[in-house]
Amino acid sequence: MTPSAPVLRVEHHPQPALGVGEDRPRLSWHLEDAPAAYRQGAYEVAWRTTAPDGAVLEDTAAVVDGAAQVLVPWPGAPLGPRARAEVRVRTRDGGADDAGWGPWSEPAVVERGLTAADWTAELVGPGYDEGPVETRRAPLLRRGFDVPGREVRSARLHLTAHGLVEAELNGQRVGRDELVPGWTPYDDRLRVYAYDVTDLVRTGENALGTWLADGWFRGRYGFEGGTRDLYGTHVGVLAQLEVVTDAGTVVVGGDASWRSAPGPLTRASLYDGETYDARLLPAGWSEPGFDDAGWSPVAVLPLDRSVLAAPDGPPVRCTGELAPVSVTRAPGPDGEDGWLVDFGQNHSGRPRLTVPAAPAGTTVRVRHAEVLQGGTLYTRTLREAAATDEVVTDGAAITWEPRFTVHGYRYAHVSGWPGEDAPEIVSRVLHSDMARTGWFASSDPDLDRLHENVVWSLRSNFVDIPTDCPQRDERLGWTGDIQAFAPTAAFLYDVHGMLGDWLRTLSAEQRRFGGTVPVYVPWIPGGRFWDPAQDVAGWGDAATLVPEALHRDSADVALLERQYASAVGWVDKVAGLAGPDRLWDTGMQLGDWLDPTAPPEDPLRAQTDPHLVATAYLARSARSVAEMARTLGRDDDAARYGTLADEVAAAYRKRYVDSGDPMHDTQTAHALSIVFDLLDGDDARLRAGERLAALVRDGGWTVGTGFAGTPLVADALSSTGQLDAAYALLLSHASPSWLAMVDLGATTIWERWDSMLTDGTVNPGEMTSFNHYALGSVADWLHRVVAGLAPLEPGYRTFRVAPRPGGGLIRAQARHVTPYGTAEVAWRIEDGELVVRCVVPVGTTAELDVPGLEPAVLGHGRHEVRAPAARPESPLHR
Repeated sequence: MTPSAPVLRVEHHPQPALGVGEDRPRLSWHLEDAPAAYRQGAYEVAWRTTAPDGAVLEDTAAVVDGAAQVLVPWPGAPLGPRARAEVRVRTRDGGADDAGWGPWSEPAVVERGLTAADWTAELVGPGYDEGPVETRRAPLLRRGFDVPGREVRSARLHLTAHGLVEAELNGQRVGRDELVPGWTPYDDRLRVYAYDVTDLVRTGENALGTWLADGWFRGRYGFEGGTRDLYGTHVGVLAQLEVVTDAGTVVVGGDASWRSAPGPLTRASLYDGETYDARLLPAGWSEPGFDDAGWSPVAVLPLDRSVLAAPDGPPVRCTGELAPVSVTRAPGPDGEDGWLVDFGQNHSGRPRLTVPAAPAGTTVRVRHAEVLQGGTLYTRTLREAAATDEVVTDGAAITWEPRFTVHGYRYAHVSGWPGEDAPEIVSRVLHSDMARTGWFASSDPDLDRLHENVVWSLRSNFVDIPTDCPQRDERLGWTGDIQAFAPTAAFLYDVHGMLGDWLRTLSAEQRRFGGTVPVYVPWIPGGRFWDPAQDVAGWGDAATLVPEALHRDSADVALLERQYASAVGWVDKVAGLAGPDRLWDTGMQLGDWLDPTAPPEDPLRAQTDPHLVATAYLARSARSVAEMARTLGRDDDAARYGTLADEVAAAYRKRYVDSGDPMHDTQTAHALSIVFDLLDGDDARLRAGERLAALVRDGGWTVGTGFAGTPLVADALSSTGQLDAAYALLLSHASPSWLAMVDLGATTIWERWDSMLTDGTVNPGEMTSFNHYALGSVADWLHRVVAGLAPLEPGYRTFRVAPRPGGGLIRAQARHVTPYGTAEVAWRIEDGELVVRCVVPVGTTAELDVPGLEPAVLGHGRHEVRAPAARPESPLHR
């Protein structure tokens, strides 16, 4: 038997990888199957590199001895701008002298993008007076051009904007990407997307058109009414189309010959939604032959081309559609007549409607909300986000959806609908187009619904950057939220490209503020409360703990190397604040943000001392930097930061452990002490676990933790012999708890444990969202402990098969696509036996740790073991 053909990847990019920034992109592969004794001893890479005109630049192969198969170095010459490589790989068994080569992989395609020196195009924007900022319309820009020759051999459009852009070639939309180019600090890094448009370009007459909108660049964004013109006052598009034909190469780029005019989007806002007036669309405007003599010349705008960069992560796209589960006649939130639409699932997206023919000027309005109260949309929690879309018809039937907005919602209200029939509507689900990599299931449908809620909150909030919520006038990249959730996210989806890209922004903003990591990234003005100079524990620690989580899942050492200065800078800054006594007990802290005792009007009022939380995080991040340094071979740094972590832990014990202060005797305080390894010895850990279990029991098996404690509390219990208490907490239906949310109809994770009160009314607090992922970080414990699938080495080169049944569950399973292939653990209890099945990918080993069995090491393949097992019960069920 020979191994299967490798499945080949390039960096963290989907296939085909166009417009990448790496000149030596790393390669990874996995084998779906191989003989039991197979061990890779060598691999051969073959690559063929060509220029856009088809000229061969390199065509060769190389054999490399060794077992490496994850993020291995590029074997050939660096890829120049526009170069295209098709790469294949095959492997050879190192365990047999006469082993031959296995089959070749399917080719992976990678194309390098443009460098700053390759751009001839200018940034161009509307050249007319756009009027007051409150009423300016989204502009259209176009240019006609000729392509000589008889055959188009290849064509690439390189595209970005100040604002948001969507391109059309000869009347056809380019690509499926949404909200391009996404959100970065535009004066530091501006992403460029590359599109294969060979099929859209033709010889002879052509036309290129672009829609533009304000987006994050100059649209209203932020707290307390928001800020306009955050990054500039003029939107513009940077487009360079390169066409290769039998007659040569044609380059069409932005310049003064382009034309501009106001478009049919009379309102285009990320918070407020869009108004599209079909009567204002110039027919054929992006097609050849259109008469643009009445349009205005464009303005050529300044641009520092050195900030242009390729994206690391995937773009935002529509990843599916939700059909309504019900459409009923009902009044809107202001009493307007219309139709109430329930899509059955809270999500990020936008509507698509098919509106029948009606008199010109008919306006159909769609409003959005997460929940209902009193039988209609509840919009107070949106604060100053209007979340309203409108289409004004020109008399003809139209299928329409907004272009440059996104909403967080489950319910929509449609008013102005022509006729008596119910609206024809679907919701288009939008988020970064990441591949799903993790799954969980159990014998408890409520627990499965909880896990599904976690998945949907991730999908809803990974919209180009990791946001806090997708619906209200916020939607910012809060560092504390993703710090808590990164391990869960890395299991469930391939977030490495997206979060790696966001970490570049974190580093840039950290440099901008002198070592401080802002509480949200990118940074924008935050009203009266949020000061960019604040150093906040748990939030700034995203600089250390997000790279750590990504490395644990992917084994990407280059990411650690790139983010190392940022991580060190954060720990050094905080160590300086802590001073020689190693206690970070100064300054405003968010602490255990939104623990369940925090009143609606004061989310800062938590049970746990915020400076205890701060000192604990300093120790945790110092330890994280020490481990990074060790991985990177920086032994002196590893020793120095390891010593710092020890000193902070000692100071923490002296100040906070056994102090008698009730703010130090909380679920979060003990969870931090245990999981962050701040206690002195096993006996102290076990005592802390017993005390934590007592607090959980005395609290009626309800959660007493906020953003700091929630990711840790179940681990703190299970790792100190309190597994039954962990299950009792997990499976409790008493409020506050995860399953109490489920009982109240949640389809995502809430911001507050009581975003909806037990009587079904909405929490009166101004800050109330039904779609935040931070409290869903418990899913990481479901994967590692309940199902029993946990990495021991970065990238799952070795991992644990260590299920811990409990809580009355009779089965559970988790599956994760590791860099080496799919790993899986599934267990069930039947006839007094615990039956454990697992799948170990080729190139990895698993350490079996099942109660009642001797430890064992498992090679690749499928395995089943059985052990005596009593049906476990949680204290909650006794």
